[in-house]
Parts: sequence; C-alpha cells; structure tokens
Amino acid sequence: MGDRVISPDHTALPGSSPPAAAPPSLQVDDLAFAYPDGRQALFGVDLTINRGERVALLGPNGAGKTTLVLHLNGILTAGHGTVTVGGLAVAKQNLREIRRRVGIVFQDPDDQLFMPSVAEDVAFGPANFGVTGEDLRARVDTALATVGMQEHRDRSPLHLSGGQRRRVALATVLACEPEILVLDEPSSNLDPVARRELAEVLLGLDATMLMVTHDLPYALQLCPRGVVLDDGVIVADGPMRELLADAELLRRHRLELPYGFTLS
Repeated sequence: MGDRVISPDHTALPGSSPPAAAPPSLQVDDLAFAYPDGRQALFGVDLTINRGERVALLGPNGAGKTTLVLHLNGILTAGHGTVTVGGLAVAKQNLREIRRRVGIVFQDPDDQLFMPSVAEDVAFGPANFGVTGEDLRARVDTALATVGMQEHRDRSPLHLSGGQRRRVALATVLACEPEILVLDEPSSNLDPVARRELAEVLLGLDATMLMVTHDLPYALQLCPRGVVLDDGVIVADGPMRELLADAELLRRHRLELPYGFTLS
C-alpha cells in the first residue's frame, strides 16, 4: 500500500487509513505498590485520562492518593503494572522527559518558590530543561500572563499573598508546557477571593488536569469527572455531580460535603 493520504481538513480520504488517535495524557494499568515495611498502598489501579480532561482524585487520608501521584513522575517505582504519560512509559531512561510532562503543583507554594524574583522562579524549570534566550523569555511571559501575575514579575515571592504565590507556583509548571497538570489540594488555605481567582485561571486553561483534593465543592466546580480511591483501589469513577449525589458512596469512603451545601 502507498502512503496514507490526508485531506487538508485532516480527515482520511477514501481508501486510506484514519489518522492515529493521540495517546491518553495518562494511562495507569494494573498498578500495585508496597512500601519497604510491607504495607500495600495500591492494589491493581487502572486509570485513563484523555487529553483535555479535568479529573478530581478523591478519597480519605491514607487512601493511596499521594502514592499514586508519586508514580506519575517516577519518584516511586511500580511493584507491578505500568504508567505512561502521553504514550511515554514512566521508566528510568525516560525520567527527564517524564518530569517535564508531569507538572505537579504542590499544596504549599513555598515548596516550589525559592528564587529571588517571580520571573526567575518561573524561568527555572524550562531553563533546567534546556530552554534559553528568547524562547525562555517567551515561556515566562506567557505563563505569567496566563495566571494574571505578569505585573509582579520582578517582585520577591516572599512579598506576595498566599493566593498570588499559588498562581506563581502554577506558572512555574505551565512554563514547562506539561502534558498533564497535577494539582495537590489547590484550594487549601486560600481565602474566598483567592480561591475564586485560582478557579478562574484553572478553568481557562486548555490542559489535562488531575486534581487531588478533599474540597468537594471545588472539585465539582472544576472537574466534570471524579475518581474515588480508597484502600488502594478505585471504588468509583464517573461524572462528578453523580458521585456527590450518592450519599452512601460518600459516607462509606469518608467524604463529606460542607454543611448546608446543596447540589443545584
């Protein structure tokens, strides 16, 4: 057969093969892991997140959420099963690229912000991955504009509010152009205005997102899909609104909506 022919609108012409679908941003297959003390933390986890999806990872403390996230960029190595990010296996030989593709925004921005100025913090990641000169400046400018922090580029992160630091921490990850954003409790310790501002930024992103949170209303606001992990097993995966409407599911897995909160 000859080469596949694609029409200008990228649809396959008659008699040709269709274009290959892009691999999922995240594919976790039969992932199991035990810590050195013998405690089993994950039991055969399967999870697929397609490009552009926003998914909330929910579960009580000790459910295995952090253990799962630490497998996504190779900090932990699976005892069994596989993880791929954008089709690339999380394996020792790929760790540099995997850590660019998996952008983790930590719960405490101070874990990510350590340079004298906001712009230097945002430049640090892409520079570490080999971006230089005008390309680096453009990455910094774009990331800061995306999170609404460009006017603060020359300030010390120490002089910013908690919400501003959270947005700068997000910008440091966006500047690396990751395949998937992983947000660890993004709304924690934010006042209502900062919480709303961050939500507006996140909803405006054209990015694949996995949000680890106990904040169920924030998960509902930001993520159409929810996954509940408990005792190292995914026990529910579906539309966020349906999960939160299931009172027995929430009770069984120690998840609770705020008092007075109603699903409209």
